[in-house]
Amino acid sequence: MLNRKLFYLSFALLLLALVPPSTLARPFVLVLSQDDLSDPSSAPNNNPSPLDDVADFDDFPESESKPDFVLDPGSWSPLFEPDPNFKTLIPKSNDDEVMYYDGVRKMVEAASRGDFRVMEEGAAEIEAAAAKGHPHSQSVLGFMCSMGMGRETSKAKAFLHHCFASQGGNMQSKMALAYTYYRQEMHDKAVKLYAELAEVAINSFLISKDSPVIEPIRIHNGAEENKEALRKSRGEEDEDFQILEYQAQKGNAGAMYKIGIFYYFGLRGVRRDHARALWWFSKAVERGEPRSMELLGEIYARGAGVERNYTKALEWLTLASRQQLYSAYNGMGYLYVKGYGVEKKNYTKAKDYFEKAAENEEPGGFYNLGVMYLKGLGVKRDLKVATKYFALAANAGQPKAFYQLAKMFHIGVGLKKNLAMATALYKLVAERGPWSSMSRWALESYLKGDIGKSFLLYSRMAEIGYEVAQSNAAWILDKYGERSMCMGESGICTDSERHQRAHSLWWKASEQGNEHAALLIGDAYYYGRGTDRDYDRAAEAYMHAKSQSNAQAMFNLGYMHEHGQGLPFDLHLAKRYYDQALEVDPAAKLPVSLALVSLWIRRNYANSVLVSCFPDGLLKLCCNKMAFGFTFATFFFFSFLFIHVFCVHQRFVLQEPPYAMVDMIDSLPEVYPRVEDWVENVIMEEGNATILTLFVCLLTVLYLRERQRRHAVAGDIAPPQQPIEQAGPLLN
Repeated sequence: MLNRKLFYLSFALLLLALVPPSTLARPFVLVLSQDDLSDPSSAPNNNPSPLDDVADFDDFPESESKPDFVLDPGSWSPLFEPDPNFKTLIPKSNDDEVMYYDGVRKMVEAASRGDFRVMEEGAAEIEAAAAKGHPHSQSVLGFMCSMGMGRETSKAKAFLHHCFASQGGNMQSKMALAYTYYRQEMHDKAVKLYAELAEVAINSFLISKDSPVIEPIRIHNGAEENKEALRKSRGEEDEDFQILEYQAQKGNAGAMYKIGIFYYFGLRGVRRDHARALWWFSKAVERGEPRSMELLGEIYARGAGVERNYTKALEWLTLASRQQLYSAYNGMGYLYVKGYGVEKKNYTKAKDYFEKAAENEEPGGFYNLGVMYLKGLGVKRDLKVATKYFALAANAGQPKAFYQLAKMFHIGVGLKKNLAMATALYKLVAERGPWSSMSRWALESYLKGDIGKSFLLYSRMAEIGYEVAQSNAAWILDKYGERSMCMGESGICTDSERHQRAHSLWWKASEQGNEHAALLIGDAYYYGRGTDRDYDRAAEAYMHAKSQSNAQAMFNLGYMHEHGQGLPFDLHLAKRYYDQALEVDPAAKLPVSLALVSLWIRRNYANSVLVSCFPDGLLKLCCNKMAFGFTFATFFFFSFLFIHVFCVHQRFVLQEPPYAMVDMIDSLPEVYPRVEDWVENVIMEEGNATILTLFVCLLTVLYLRERQRRHAVAGDIAPPQQPIEQAGPLLN
């Protein structure tokens, strides 16, 4: 069966799609064709001995459990997740390090309280340490210059500080530089930095199977707060977690395993705690839970919270495999490849274990077999077979496979050299590194109502290239305004500074594929929010969102074509965009139907008074990004439209000649079938009928109030007095 898959893959396109478990994450899609495969005969040293090492590729990386402040020097984890071992690693004589963390602490405190004076104190300490060459202080100073936070906004100074910091080993500055090069399409420089960062990231992955992806949570859904995602991220305070914990305490082995997973990986807002995870896994295995056996094997192999013991690791993994947990075969094969916990290395036995995992569709099995064929470990080296195994693993979402494919694109071994593709894949893996912990701290702060601290952390992540953080930070600025505690160059951000910063963040997010961000950029230019009104740039932004199949952007483009705003006046193109919006989003049926009615009237009665019944801007306002597909917008549209038509009707009856009305009456036989279809397909649809009923009620109320007003006015106005004729003189 496996050979048949490889046979078909050799003649077809290989579609690799990384779809993270989080539905909020953006999928990454890579398409490989036969043209991407390099000529095997051109690869150097095509048939090395099994013991030869290929320096350009990792073997099976050491998967050690290390704290964030070790993997990510200068990490803020000591402030958010204190570790008792941290102080022992900092020499008492290192005043710069002490000054650095004291400055960062004051920055966080200032952002939380909105105290710019404290921010200045923290910035001064960081700047003093940076002047002495402290790399982590230089990194934070670069962040402050980039954002204009307590310092003058200067991209040049920010870049310079990050260069110095990266040379001193600061990983977050390397991320910032790599992202800067990535935006400018300087792939030759970006690929080197992302390759180094991706390697650090994969060294923290598990040996047995892919760990759950801790993606930054998108705290908003369009313009509204993402309440469902936030509810699931409240950690131990979440009602679902408490129910699960209660079930675990009552002896439910599955619940024990899930609780252990939450503590081991720090999922759903729960703080990582390897000791508690070990306790729950141990309780679960007492009741025969096989997945907990595998995780215990991982814990002992990595030394996570316990002393490393490869012998115990192999025992637990073996027990898990006997329970038909096929991912455990990956861990067993890894130990035999490395020679850990066994008498000696045994590539043949390792290959057998990896094949058992692969035969049961386990992504780790595909990946590990790919490594063996790539390096020629126990098998004849075959780059083509290695590539196909990596493709199968990547198609199942194995991040290590993306790392290996990135290296192959980078170096040109097995795949043709492609720096742009290599950079994108490296970036994908690098963003899973230990610096991603900031997203967890930012979310915790937001859930606790500390908006300022959350905004600071999301801003830091936004600078180093996380699209979700960019959109979250921008949304906080738009949503909370002054409550975001946004720090400017000389104090709390003004409205103008907030608009400009939000605009910049939305723009960066739109560059990385966020269609909602592109839509907001278009709205900012269209309505002149935080910038000058510019219909041309609004159209460009809407085009960008439209290219990502955004229905609202298509609707807006149709509207701009209909009115000749930023785009040529073209009713045919307007109808095409309206139709496309309906195809992409069926919920747009009613707004699109209203737009098509307006379009029909403009086309058939361009010179009549009816065109004025559809006031410019009203339809777009009622069907904007906040209300697209939301039928109450239609209710307000009809309300305003009725009032406007009523006023126009008064003018029509009193002043306009009746020729337009005669034309309308003559055209009714042609209109009737269309109206009948519209009533059947739109008005009678569930939900729309309710809205239209409310509309009729509104008409009745308005009519009665207008009638009452007229009677009242008529009663208040006294009848005009007749002039008194002067009486003639009385006759005696």
